Amino acid sequence: MNELVRQHTALSESDLEWLHLLVSEWQLLSDLSFADLVLWVPTRDGTRYVSVAQMRPNTGPTSYQDDMVGHLVPRGRRPLLDAALDEGRIVREGDPEWREEVPVRVESIPVRREGRVLGVIARNTNLLTVRTPSRLELTYLQSASDLAQMIAAGTFPFPGEQVEMDSSPRAGDGLIRLDADGIVQYASPNGLSAYHRLGLASDLVGQHLGQVTAELAPSRGPVDEALVKIASGYAPRETEVEGNGGVIQLRAIPLKPKGVRIGSLVLLRDVTELRRRERELITKDATIREIHHRVKNNLQTVAALLRLQARRMDSVRGREALNEAVRRVGSIAIVHETLSQNLDERVEFDDIADRVIAMVAEISPGKVDCRRTGRFGILDAEIATPLSMVLTEVLQNALEHAFSQGEQGSVEVAAVRGDPRAENARLLITVQDDGRGLPEGFDPQRTGNLGLQIVRTLVEGELGGTFDMVPVPAPGRGTRVVLDIPVPDRR
Repeated sequence: MNELVRQHTALSESDLEWLHLLVSEWQLLSDLSFADLVLWVPTRDGTRYVSVAQMRPNTGPTSYQDDMVGHLVPRGRRPLLDAALDEGRIVREGDPEWREEVPVRVESIPVRREGRVLGVIARNTNLLTVRTPSRLELTYLQSASDLAQMIAAGTFPFPGEQVEMDSSPRAGDGLIRLDADGIVQYASPNGLSAYHRLGLASDLVGQHLGQVTAELAPSRGPVDEALVKIASGYAPRETEVEGNGGVIQLRAIPLKPKGVRIGSLVLLRDVTELRRRERELITKDATIREIHHRVKNNLQTVAALLRLQARRMDSVRGREALNEAVRRVGSIAIVHETLSQNLDERVEFDDIADRVIAMVAEISPGKVDCRRTGRFGILDAEIATPLSMVLTEVLQNALEHAFSQGEQGSVEVAAVRGDPRAENARLLITVQDDGRGLPEGFDPQRTGNLGLQIVRTLVEGELGGTFDMVPVPAPGRGTRVVLDIPVPDRR
Protein backbone atom coordinates (compact mmCIF):
# COMPACT_ATOMS: atom_id res chain seq x y z
CA MET A 1 0.00 0.00 0.00
CA ASN A 2 2.83 2.43 0.81
CA GLU A 3 4.26 2.10 -2.68
CA LEU A 4 0.92 2.49 -4.45
CA VAL A 5 -0.12 5.55 -2.40
CA ARG A 6 3.22 7.31 -2.85
CA GLN A 7 3.45 6.50 -6.55
CA HIS A 8 -0.09 7.39 -7.65
CA THR A 9 -1.65 9.76 -5.10
CA ALA A 10 -1.05 13.09 -3.42
CA LEU A 11 -1.80 11.86 0.11
CA SER A 12 0.54 12.92 2.90
CA GLU A 13 2.38 10.57 5.25
CA SER A 14 -0.17 11.29 8.00
CA ASP A 15 -2.98 10.40 5.58
CA LEU A 16 -1.16 7.17 4.76
CA GLU A 17 -0.90 6.35 8.46
CA TRP A 18 -4.67 6.82 8.76
CA LEU A 19 -5.23 4.38 5.91
CA HIS A 20 -2.96 1.87 7.65
CA LEU A 21 -4.98 2.29 10.82
CA LEU A 22 -8.18 1.72 8.83
CA VAL A 23 -6.80 -1.39 7.15
CA SER A 24 -5.77 -2.81 10.53
CA GLU A 25 -9.42 -2.56 11.61
CA TRP A 26 -11.48 -3.29 8.52
CA GLN A 27 -11.50 -7.08 8.82
CA LEU A 28 -14.22 -6.41 11.40
CA LEU A 29 -16.28 -4.35 8.93
CA SER A 30 -15.85 -7.03 6.25
CA ASP A 31 -16.99 -9.84 8.57
CA LEU A 32 -19.95 -7.89 9.93
CA SER A 33 -21.02 -6.93 6.40
CA PHE A 34 -20.48 -10.42 4.90
CA ALA A 35 -18.82 -8.42 2.12
CA ASP A 36 -15.57 -7.78 0.27
CA LEU A 37 -13.90 -4.43 0.81
CA VAL A 38 -11.68 -2.63 -1.69
CA LEU A 39 -10.05 0.70 -0.83
CA TRP A 40 -9.91 3.09 -3.80
CA VAL A 41 -7.86 6.31 -3.65
CA PRO A 42 -8.01 9.05 -6.33
CA THR A 43 -4.79 9.52 -8.27
CA ARG A 44 -2.70 12.67 -8.12
CA ASP A 45 -4.29 14.17 -11.25
CA GLY A 46 -7.82 13.23 -10.18
CA THR A 47 -8.62 11.32 -13.37
CA ARG A 48 -8.46 7.79 -12.00
CA TYR A 49 -8.74 5.64 -8.88
CA VAL A 50 -6.12 3.14 -7.68
CA SER A 51 -7.02 0.23 -5.42
CA VAL A 52 -4.49 0.11 -2.58
CA ALA A 53 -5.94 -2.59 -0.29
CA GLN A 54 -8.48 -5.41 -0.31
CA MET A 55 -10.18 -7.56 2.35
CA ARG A 56 -12.34 -10.67 1.99
CA PRO A 57 -14.88 -11.73 4.62
CA ASN A 58 -14.48 -14.75 6.89
CA THR A 59 -18.25 -14.93 7.28
CA GLY A 60 -19.45 -15.26 3.70
CA PRO A 61 -18.50 -15.93 0.06
CA THR A 62 -16.24 -13.52 -1.76
CA SER A 63 -17.32 -11.28 -4.61
CA TYR A 64 -13.84 -11.06 -6.11
CA GLN A 65 -11.94 -14.15 -7.19
CA ASP A 66 -9.01 -12.00 -8.36
CA ASP A 67 -6.72 -9.71 -6.44
CA MET A 68 -7.83 -6.12 -7.01
CA VAL A 69 -4.84 -4.36 -5.42
CA GLY A 70 -2.99 -2.18 -7.92
CA HIS A 71 -5.88 -1.86 -10.40
CA LEU A 72 -6.47 1.55 -11.97
CA VAL A 73 -10.00 2.65 -12.92
CA PRO A 74 -10.85 5.86 -14.85
CA ARG A 75 -13.10 8.32 -13.08
CA GLY A 76 -16.66 8.00 -14.42
CA ARG A 77 -16.58 4.25 -14.95
CA ARG A 78 -17.89 3.58 -11.42
CA PRO A 79 -20.42 6.29 -10.58
CA LEU A 80 -20.79 5.14 -6.95
CA LEU A 81 -17.11 5.91 -6.30
CA ASP A 82 -17.51 9.35 -7.82
CA ALA A 83 -20.63 10.14 -5.80
CA ALA A 84 -19.13 8.98 -2.50
CA LEU A 85 -15.91 10.93 -3.10
CA ASP A 86 -17.61 14.14 -4.29
CA GLU A 87 -20.53 14.19 -1.86
CA GLY A 88 -18.84 12.59 1.15
CA ARG A 89 -21.73 10.23 1.88
CA ILE A 90 -22.46 6.53 1.71
CA VAL A 91 -23.93 5.62 -1.68
CA ARG A 92 -25.85 2.40 -2.32
CA GLU A 93 -26.69 0.75 -5.64
CA GLY A 94 -30.35 0.21 -6.37
CA ASP A 95 -30.01 -2.99 -8.41
CA PRO A 96 -27.26 -5.56 -7.92
CA GLU A 97 -24.43 -5.97 -10.42
CA TRP A 98 -23.86 -9.33 -12.09
CA ARG A 99 -20.29 -10.62 -12.08
CA GLU A 100 -19.70 -14.02 -13.65
CA GLU A 101 -23.36 -14.99 -13.05
CA VAL A 102 -23.11 -13.86 -9.41
CA PRO A 103 -25.37 -11.00 -8.17
CA VAL A 104 -23.37 -8.47 -6.15
CA ARG A 105 -24.72 -5.55 -4.11
CA VAL A 106 -22.37 -2.58 -4.34
CA GLU A 107 -21.97 0.25 -1.84
CA SER A 108 -19.42 3.04 -1.53
CA ILE A 109 -18.23 4.37 1.84
CA PRO A 110 -16.13 7.58 1.91
CA VAL A 111 -13.03 7.47 4.09
CA ARG A 112 -12.84 10.75 5.95
CA ARG A 113 -10.00 12.21 8.01
CA GLU A 114 -10.10 15.68 9.58
CA GLY A 115 -12.88 16.79 7.27
CA ARG A 116 -11.26 15.55 4.04
CA VAL A 117 -12.27 12.48 2.04
CA LEU A 118 -9.10 10.48 1.37
CA GLY A 119 -10.64 7.67 -0.61
CA VAL A 120 -13.64 5.35 -0.92
CA ILE A 121 -14.28 1.82 0.34
CA ALA A 122 -16.23 -0.27 -2.16
CA ARG A 123 -18.31 -2.78 -0.17
CA ASN A 124 -19.38 -5.69 -2.40
CA THR A 125 -21.78 -8.33 -1.07
CA ASN A 126 -22.23 -11.67 -2.82
CA LEU A 127 -26.02 -12.22 -2.96
CA LEU A 128 -25.89 -15.76 -4.32
CA THR A 129 -26.54 -17.33 -0.90
CA VAL A 130 -28.92 -14.69 0.47
CA ARG A 131 -31.65 -16.10 2.75
CA THR A 132 -33.82 -14.84 5.57
CA PRO A 133 -31.31 -13.38 8.04
CA SER A 134 -31.09 -14.68 11.61
CA ARG A 135 -30.86 -12.51 14.72
CA LEU A 136 -27.09 -12.92 14.61
CA GLU A 137 -26.88 -11.76 10.99
CA LEU A 138 -29.19 -8.81 11.62
CA THR A 139 -27.01 -7.72 14.54
CA TYR A 140 -23.91 -8.07 12.35
CA LEU A 141 -25.43 -5.97 9.56
CA GLN A 142 -26.67 -3.25 11.91
CA SER A 143 -23.25 -3.04 13.56
CA ALA A 144 -21.59 -2.90 10.13
CA SER A 145 -23.89 -0.04 9.15
CA ASP A 146 -22.95 1.88 12.30
CA LEU A 147 -19.22 1.37 11.66
CA ALA A 148 -19.60 2.44 8.02
CA GLN A 149 -21.25 5.69 9.11
CA MET A 150 -18.41 6.27 11.58
CA ILE A 151 -15.83 5.76 8.79
CA ALA A 152 -17.74 8.23 6.61
CA ALA A 153 -17.78 10.74 9.50
CA GLY A 154 -14.07 10.27 10.26
CA THR A 155 -14.65 8.87 13.80
CA PHE A 156 -13.50 5.32 13.03
CA PRO A 157 -10.91 3.91 13.34
CA PHE A 158 -9.96 5.36 16.72
CA PRO A 159 -6.71 7.38 16.58
CA GLY A 160 -3.91 5.84 18.63
CA GLU A 161 -5.67 2.46 18.87
CA GLN A 162 -3.50 0.30 16.63
CA VAL A 163 -4.97 -3.21 16.59
CA GLU A 164 -2.99 -6.42 16.17
CA MET A 165 -5.09 -8.29 13.62
CA ASP A 166 -3.66 -11.68 14.55
CA SER A 167 -4.28 -11.42 18.30
CA SER A 168 -7.34 -9.19 18.62
CA PRO A 169 -10.78 -10.87 18.89
CA ARG A 170 -12.82 -11.12 15.71
CA ALA A 171 -16.56 -11.07 15.16
CA GLY A 172 -16.74 -14.84 14.78
CA ASP A 173 -14.95 -15.42 18.08
CA GLY A 174 -17.83 -13.87 20.03
CA LEU A 175 -19.87 -10.69 19.77
CA ILE A 176 -22.08 -8.82 22.23
CA ARG A 177 -24.16 -5.75 21.30
CA LEU A 178 -24.84 -3.23 24.07
CA ASP A 179 -27.15 -0.23 24.26
CA ALA A 180 -26.03 3.20 25.43
CA ASP A 181 -26.41 2.19 29.10
CA GLY A 182 -24.26 -0.94 28.75
CA ILE A 183 -27.25 -3.33 28.77
CA VAL A 184 -26.84 -6.43 26.60
CA GLN A 185 -29.16 -6.39 23.59
CA TYR A 186 -27.72 -9.44 21.88
CA ALA A 187 -25.01 -12.02 22.60
CA SER A 188 -23.79 -14.43 19.95
CA PRO A 189 -23.55 -18.13 20.90
CA ASN A 190 -19.75 -17.91 21.09
CA GLY A 191 -19.94 -14.76 23.21
CA LEU A 192 -22.36 -16.42 25.62
CA SER A 193 -20.15 -19.52 25.80
CA ALA A 194 -17.17 -17.34 26.72
CA TYR A 195 -19.07 -15.91 29.68
CA HIS A 196 -20.23 -19.36 30.70
CA ARG A 197 -16.53 -20.28 30.82
CA LEU A 198 -16.11 -17.49 33.39
CA GLY A 199 -18.86 -18.98 35.54
CA LEU A 200 -22.03 -17.27 34.31
CA ALA A 201 -25.03 -19.54 34.85
CA SER A 202 -27.74 -17.37 33.24
CA ASP A 203 -28.39 -15.58 29.97
CA LEU A 204 -26.72 -12.24 29.19
CA VAL A 205 -29.51 -10.40 27.39
CA GLY A 206 -30.99 -7.66 29.56
CA GLN A 207 -28.07 -7.60 31.99
CA HIS A 208 -25.48 -4.86 32.53
CA LEU A 209 -22.35 -6.38 30.99
CA GLY A 210 -19.90 -4.31 33.04
CA GLN A 211 -21.42 -5.33 36.36
CA VAL A 212 -21.73 -8.97 35.34
CA THR A 213 -18.09 -9.02 34.24
CA ALA A 214 -16.88 -7.44 37.48
CA GLU A 215 -18.83 -10.00 39.53
CA LEU A 216 -17.34 -12.91 37.60
CA ALA A 217 -13.76 -11.64 37.82
CA PRO A 218 -11.82 -11.93 41.11
CA SER A 219 -12.12 -8.87 43.32
CA ARG A 220 -9.23 -6.45 42.79
CA GLY A 221 -10.40 -3.34 44.55
CA PRO A 222 -10.27 -0.18 42.37
CA VAL A 223 -9.58 -2.26 39.25
CA ASP A 224 -13.20 -3.43 39.29
CA GLU A 225 -14.44 0.06 38.45
CA ALA A 226 -12.19 0.24 35.41
CA LEU A 227 -13.32 -3.23 34.36
CA VAL A 228 -16.97 -2.18 34.63
CA LYS A 229 -16.35 0.78 32.29
CA ILE A 230 -14.34 -1.25 29.78
CA ALA A 231 -16.93 -4.05 29.62
CA SER A 232 -19.69 -1.45 29.32
CA GLY A 233 -18.11 -0.13 26.13
CA TYR A 234 -17.63 3.50 27.14
CA ALA A 235 -14.22 3.73 25.46
CA PRO A 236 -12.24 1.75 22.87
CA ARG A 237 -10.24 -0.58 25.11
CA GLU A 238 -8.96 -4.13 25.18
CA THR A 239 -8.41 -6.24 28.29
CA GLU A 240 -8.47 -9.79 29.62
CA VAL A 241 -10.87 -11.11 32.22
CA GLU A 242 -10.10 -14.18 34.31
CA GLY A 243 -12.46 -16.08 36.53
CA ASN A 244 -13.56 -19.61 37.40
CA GLY A 245 -10.45 -20.98 35.70
CA GLY A 246 -11.29 -19.35 32.38
CA VAL A 247 -9.74 -16.39 30.57
CA ILE A 248 -11.47 -14.29 27.91
CA GLN A 249 -9.98 -11.51 25.82
CA LEU A 250 -12.39 -8.59 25.59
CA ARG A 251 -12.39 -5.64 23.20
CA ALA A 252 -14.92 -2.79 23.44
CA ILE A 253 -15.83 -0.60 20.43
CA PRO A 254 -18.15 2.37 21.10
CA LEU A 255 -20.66 2.97 18.30
CA LYS A 256 -21.17 6.64 17.41
CA PRO A 257 -22.64 6.70 13.88
CA LYS A 258 -23.96 10.28 14.29
CA GLY A 259 -21.44 11.56 16.81
CA VAL A 260 -23.39 10.36 19.86
CA ARG A 261 -22.79 6.96 21.45
CA ILE A 262 -25.79 4.74 20.78
CA GLY A 263 -24.22 1.59 22.17
CA SER A 264 -21.16 -0.58 21.87
CA LEU A 265 -19.78 -3.71 20.30
CA VAL A 266 -17.88 -6.07 22.56
CA LEU A 267 -15.77 -8.70 20.82
CA LEU A 268 -14.74 -11.74 22.84
CA ARG A 269 -12.29 -14.59 22.48
CA ASP A 270 -11.87 -17.53 24.83
CA VAL A 271 -8.09 -17.67 25.38
CA THR A 272 -8.12 -20.05 28.35
CA GLU A 273 -6.07 -22.79 26.69
CA LEU A 274 -3.69 -20.30 25.11
CA ARG A 275 -2.91 -18.66 28.47
CA ARG A 276 -2.57 -22.06 30.15
CA ARG A 277 0.06 -23.12 27.62
CA GLU A 278 1.87 -19.79 27.97
CA ARG A 279 2.02 -20.25 31.73
CA GLU A 280 3.33 -23.77 31.30
CA LEU A 281 6.08 -22.43 29.02
CA ILE A 282 6.92 -19.68 31.51
CA THR A 283 7.11 -22.26 34.30
CA LYS A 284 9.26 -24.51 32.13
CA ASP A 285 11.60 -21.63 31.24
CA ALA A 286 11.88 -20.63 34.89
CA THR A 287 12.67 -24.24 35.85
CA ILE A 288 15.38 -24.51 33.19
CA ARG A 289 16.95 -21.22 34.29
CA GLU A 290 16.88 -22.38 37.91
CA ILE A 291 18.61 -25.64 36.92
CA HIS A 292 21.37 -23.72 35.14
CA HIS A 293 21.70 -21.45 38.18
CA ARG A 294 22.11 -24.43 40.51
CA VAL A 295 24.56 -26.14 38.17
CA LYS A 296 26.60 -22.92 38.13
CA ASN A 297 26.56 -22.79 41.93
CA ASN A 298 27.61 -26.43 42.19
CA LEU A 299 30.46 -25.91 39.72
CA GLN A 300 31.64 -22.89 41.67
CA THR A 301 31.58 -24.99 44.84
CA VAL A 302 33.68 -27.67 43.11
CA ALA A 303 36.11 -24.97 41.92
CA ALA A 304 36.36 -23.60 45.46
CA LEU A 305 37.11 -27.06 46.86
CA LEU A 306 39.80 -27.65 44.22
CA ARG A 307 41.30 -24.24 44.96
CA LEU A 308 41.32 -25.06 48.70
CA GLN A 309 42.98 -28.41 48.01
CA ALA A 310 45.61 -26.76 45.81
CA ARG A 311 46.62 -24.43 48.64
CA ARG A 312 47.28 -27.41 50.90
CA MET A 313 49.51 -29.25 48.42
CA ASP A 314 53.28 -29.17 48.70
CA SER A 315 53.88 -30.36 45.14
CA VAL A 316 54.21 -27.48 42.69
CA ARG A 317 53.06 -29.63 39.76
CA GLY A 318 50.08 -30.92 41.70
CA ARG A 319 49.09 -27.39 42.68
CA GLU A 320 49.33 -26.23 39.05
CA ALA A 321 47.23 -29.20 37.89
CA LEU A 322 44.51 -28.37 40.39
CA ASN A 323 44.56 -24.70 39.39
CA GLU A 324 44.11 -25.75 35.75
CA ALA A 325 41.13 -27.84 36.78
CA VAL A 326 39.71 -24.80 38.62
CA ARG A 327 39.83 -22.77 35.41
CA ARG A 328 38.25 -25.59 33.38
CA VAL A 329 35.39 -25.88 35.81
CA GLY A 330 35.11 -22.07 35.91
CA SER A 331 34.72 -21.82 32.14
CA ILE A 332 31.78 -24.23 32.22
CA ALA A 333 30.26 -22.31 35.15
CA ILE A 334 30.38 -19.10 33.10
CA VAL A 335 28.24 -20.73 30.37
CA HIS A 336 25.66 -21.98 32.87
CA GLU A 337 25.54 -18.58 34.54
CA THR A 338 24.74 -16.98 31.18
CA LEU A 339 22.12 -19.63 30.41
CA SER A 340 20.45 -18.99 33.77
CA GLN A 341 19.74 -15.42 32.62
CA ASN A 342 18.28 -16.33 29.20
CA LEU A 343 14.87 -17.51 28.05
CA ASP A 344 16.25 -20.18 25.72
CA GLU A 345 19.22 -22.49 25.31
CA ARG A 346 21.22 -19.96 23.31
CA VAL A 347 23.86 -17.55 24.57
CA GLU A 348 25.71 -14.48 23.37
CA PHE A 349 29.19 -16.01 23.34
CA ASP A 350 31.13 -12.75 23.07
CA ASP A 351 30.49 -12.01 26.74
CA ILE A 352 31.53 -15.55 27.68
CA ALA A 353 34.72 -15.26 25.62
CA ASP A 354 35.63 -11.95 27.31
CA ARG A 355 35.13 -13.46 30.76
CA VAL A 356 37.18 -16.55 29.88
CA ILE A 357 39.98 -14.33 28.55
CA ALA A 358 39.95 -12.27 31.77
CA MET A 359 39.95 -15.40 33.93
CA VAL A 360 42.86 -17.05 32.12
CA ALA A 361 44.84 -13.80 31.90
CA GLU A 362 45.26 -13.91 35.68
CA ILE A 363 47.83 -16.72 35.30
CA SER A 364 50.01 -14.77 32.88
CA PRO A 365 53.71 -14.99 33.96
CA GLY A 366 54.51 -11.68 32.31
CA LYS A 367 52.82 -8.48 31.19
CA VAL A 368 50.75 -10.04 28.43
CA ASP A 369 47.88 -8.13 26.79
CA CYS A 370 44.93 -10.42 25.98
CA ARG A 371 42.22 -9.08 23.68
CA ARG A 372 39.35 -10.21 21.43
CA THR A 373 38.49 -9.05 17.92
CA GLY A 374 35.47 -10.00 15.82
CA ARG A 375 32.23 -11.53 17.06
CA PHE A 376 31.31 -15.07 17.99
CA GLY A 377 27.61 -14.22 17.96
CA ILE A 378 24.81 -16.28 19.48
CA LEU A 379 25.55 -19.98 19.93
CA ASP A 380 23.56 -22.97 21.14
CA ALA A 381 24.41 -24.19 24.63
CA GLU A 382 25.66 -27.51 23.27
CA ILE A 383 28.27 -25.58 21.28
CA ALA A 384 28.99 -22.87 23.86
CA THR A 385 29.93 -25.25 26.70
CA PRO A 386 32.67 -27.25 24.92
CA LEU A 387 33.85 -24.13 23.07
CA SER A 388 34.38 -22.27 26.35
CA MET A 389 36.57 -25.15 27.57
CA VAL A 390 38.48 -25.19 24.28
CA LEU A 391 39.11 -21.45 24.49
CA THR A 392 40.25 -21.81 28.11
CA GLU A 393 42.75 -24.56 27.23
CA VAL A 394 44.17 -22.76 24.18
CA LEU A 395 44.63 -19.46 26.07
CA GLN A 396 46.05 -21.23 29.11
CA ASN A 397 48.53 -23.09 26.92
CA ALA A 398 49.59 -19.87 25.16
CA LEU A 399 50.19 -17.94 28.39
CA GLU A 400 52.05 -20.77 30.11
CA HIS A 401 54.38 -21.77 27.27
CA ALA A 402 54.77 -18.70 25.02
CA PHE A 403 56.15 -16.20 27.53
CA SER A 404 58.78 -16.18 30.23
CA GLN A 405 58.45 -14.63 33.64
CA GLY A 406 58.17 -10.85 33.32
CA GLU A 407 58.15 -10.93 29.52
CA GLN A 408 55.83 -8.59 27.62
CA GLY A 409 53.64 -9.79 24.78
CA SER A 410 50.13 -10.11 23.42
CA VAL A 411 47.53 -12.76 22.69
CA GLU A 412 44.71 -12.04 20.28
CA VAL A 413 41.50 -14.06 19.94
CA ALA A 414 39.92 -13.37 16.55
CA ALA A 415 36.47 -14.70 15.62
CA VAL A 416 34.93 -14.68 12.13
CA ARG A 417 31.31 -15.85 11.98
CA GLY A 418 29.80 -16.98 8.70
CA ASP A 419 26.22 -16.23 7.71
CA PRO A 420 24.13 -18.14 10.30
CA ARG A 421 21.39 -18.63 7.69
CA ALA A 422 23.75 -20.48 5.36
CA GLU A 423 23.39 -24.24 5.18
CA ASN A 424 27.05 -24.83 6.08
CA ALA A 425 27.64 -21.87 8.39
CA ARG A 426 30.97 -22.00 10.23
CA LEU A 427 32.87 -20.16 12.94
CA LEU A 428 36.60 -19.54 12.41
CA ILE A 429 38.57 -18.79 15.58
CA THR A 430 42.23 -17.79 15.58
CA VAL A 431 44.26 -17.50 18.79
CA GLN A 432 47.65 -15.93 18.04
CA ASP A 433 50.48 -14.94 20.35
CA ASP A 434 53.83 -13.28 19.73
CA GLY A 435 55.74 -15.49 22.14
CA ARG A 436 58.65 -17.85 21.69
CA GLY A 437 56.88 -20.12 19.21
CA LEU A 438 56.66 -23.90 18.88
CA PRO A 439 59.58 -26.19 19.69
CA GLU A 440 61.38 -27.97 16.86
CA GLY A 441 59.48 -30.99 15.50
CA PHE A 442 56.30 -30.22 17.47
CA ASP A 443 53.18 -31.96 16.06
CA PRO A 444 49.95 -30.71 17.70
CA GLN A 445 48.02 -33.70 16.35
CA ARG A 446 50.24 -36.24 18.09
CA THR A 447 52.07 -34.57 20.93
CA GLY A 448 51.10 -32.07 23.56
CA ASN A 449 49.99 -31.87 27.15
CA LEU A 450 46.61 -32.77 28.64
CA GLY A 451 45.20 -29.40 27.64
CA LEU A 452 45.86 -29.99 23.93
CA GLN A 453 44.42 -33.48 24.18
CA ILE A 454 41.25 -31.96 25.64
CA VAL A 455 41.15 -29.42 22.79
CA ARG A 456 41.50 -32.10 20.12
CA THR A 457 38.83 -34.28 21.71
CA LEU A 458 36.30 -31.45 22.11
CA VAL A 459 36.89 -29.78 18.74
CA GLU A 460 36.93 -32.93 16.61
CA GLY A 461 34.62 -35.11 18.70
CA GLU A 462 31.92 -32.88 20.18
CA LEU A 463 32.03 -29.84 17.90
CA GLY A 464 32.75 -31.67 14.62
CA GLY A 465 35.41 -29.14 13.64
CA THR A 466 39.13 -29.00 12.93
CA PHE A 467 42.06 -27.88 15.05
CA ASP A 468 45.57 -26.85 14.02
CA MET A 469 48.55 -25.16 15.65
CA VAL A 470 51.19 -23.57 13.41
CA PRO A 471 54.05 -21.05 13.71
CA VAL A 472 53.28 -17.46 12.82
CA PRO A 473 54.64 -16.79 9.29
CA ALA A 474 57.85 -14.77 9.01
CA PRO A 475 58.81 -12.06 9.73
CA GLY A 476 56.60 -12.41 12.81
CA ARG A 477 57.07 -14.79 15.67
CA GLY A 478 54.81 -16.78 17.92
CA THR A 479 52.12 -19.42 17.51
CA ARG A 480 48.77 -19.45 15.79
CA VAL A 481 45.96 -21.81 16.77
CA VAL A 482 43.16 -22.18 14.23
CA LEU A 483 39.75 -23.62 15.13
CA ASP A 484 37.15 -24.19 12.43
CA ILE A 485 33.78 -25.44 13.69
CA PRO A 486 30.30 -25.71 12.15
CA VAL A 487 27.58 -23.54 13.76
CA PRO A 488 24.22 -24.60 12.30
CA ASP A 489 21.23 -22.43 13.13
CA ARG A 490 18.83 -24.79 14.93
CA ARG A 491 16.07 -22.28 15.58
